[in-house]
This record gives sequence, C-alpha cells and structure tokens, in this order.
Amino acid sequence: SRPRPGAGEHPVSDPLPTRATHRRRPGAVILAGGRGTRLAPLTTVLPKPLMPLGDGPILDVLLRQLGAQGFSEVTLSVGHMAELIRTFCGRERHGVRLRYVQEDTPLGTVGALALLPEAMRRRSLIVMNGDLLTTLRFADLVDAHRRSGATASIAVMHRPVQMEFGVMDLGEDVGPARRILDYREKPEIPATVSMGVYVFEPEAIGLITPGERLDLPDLVLRLIRAGHTVAGYEFAGYWLDIGRHADYERALDDFERLRHELVPDPPATPAKEATRA
Repeated sequence: SRPRPGAGEHPVSDPLPTRATHRRRPGAVILAGGRGTRLAPLTTVLPKPLMPLGDGPILDVLLRQLGAQGFSEVTLSVGHMAELIRTFCGRERHGVRLRYVQEDTPLGTVGALALLPEAMRRRSLIVMNGDLLTTLRFADLVDAHRRSGATASIAVMHRPVQMEFGVMDLGEDVGPARRILDYREKPEIPATVSMGVYVFEPEAIGLITPGERLDLPDLVLRLIRAGHTVAGYEFAGYWLDIGRHADYERALDDFERLRHELVPDPPATPAKEATRA
C-alpha cells in the first residue's frame, strides 16, 4: 500500500471483551517512564518528556495534539523522575484531564500497560512514546486500525539506515574463500521503522502479565504467534524520535520551522468567538 500523507490497578481474571463493543474513541496513554540514558547527562536533571522544546516541554506538544483531536483525557505512565512530571503537569494541562500509573520498577516499553485500571484495559488504546515529534494525525491511525480488523497496529515509516561498515555481496567459492561480487562503503539500507505510536485492542493488553518487564517487539511476537493480526500504518509526513543528543538538537531546529504544523491553535473561547462575530 502507499504511504499516507504527511500504583495502577492490576488486571482481574475476567475475560476481556471483544473489540466489537469498543467503537468509541480509544483511551490515550503516553509512555513517560523511561530513563533516557542516551540523552544523559541532560536526563539526570529532567525526565526526557520534560526536555524543553520551544516555549514548553516535548510532552506539551503531544498533549496539545491529543486535545485538539478530541482526546479529553490522557493517562501518563511514569517512572523515572515521576514526581517532576506529576508536579509539572498536575491533573489537567492544555484542557486535557490527566491520570497517572506508576512504574515502581522499569517494565520495558509496554509492560506498564498491565497496570492500567480495568476499565481502560477493556477499551481500545492509542499508546505513544513521550519523546516523539510528529505531524501524524492520531485519529487517522485509529481509523486505519479499525478498518484493518487488526488486534494491534503500529505507525511505521520508511527510512534508510546508515550502515557503519562496508557491505559486500559474496558469490561462489574460490578455494577456501568466496568471490566478492559487490562492495558498498557504508551504504544506506532501506528499512521500515516503528514510530512509537500504537493502537491496541483489549486482547493485546491481555497478553501482558502484570508486573512483567515487556518490550514492544516481544508483545508483537506474542500476538503473531497467537494468530492475531498486527498491522503497520505507513506514514510519510514528519517524524522524529528524540532519543539521542543529535536528535534533540535537530528537534530544536525543526520545531521552530514546523511549529505551525506541530502545535495546533488552541480552541477559541466563547468571548473570542463573540468578538469575531
């Protein structure tokens, strides 16, 4: 297909419902509990989602985007420097009500989802990393997920990966060695990469054992081996994972250039509407 444009509760033993009962807007979860070791020493002072970007932190961009797309409540999964995030964000920010689940020990990229309250685990969920910058419309991903009938969907992007070594193609044996057919010095290899934005049905969350450390690739493999469909939603717009120093420096430059695309205008207040009229 063609890329599209640019101290939580533990689960109970009751069976989770099927997706047919969950056509309302999915619950929204931002994963904000990582230690951000690749951004050290910056992340020894601030958790990665609170790293400054423009006139606010990275987390503010996601909250504003979600609020503008109709998500009135977001759950933040917190761990590393959790109190800083709780203090900064409070119970509501940019018109979005906030709830929290706490990782007392690191649970990997998706293990914390088993800590969500039961009511949330019985809904479809859109889940995203708290350190990404993108123009992806989350509602488009949700719509594609529902139309696919998948149990889980991952937003993906085609991006070349720069190899750090010379790459050779080998042919037939020549004595104890093999003939070299081609040599490419540090080439770019085409790859389809995860953007860190996912949609999960209750069946997917039900495969996570409460308290276990689990990363996304392991959950995807569990789903596939259990016969579930996992879909990739191709996106060709702007996306940046702010995981390394070079990425953060790029984000600072890109944000100023793309601010009008990344940060939606706040909803007009009744007073402003009356003035316009």
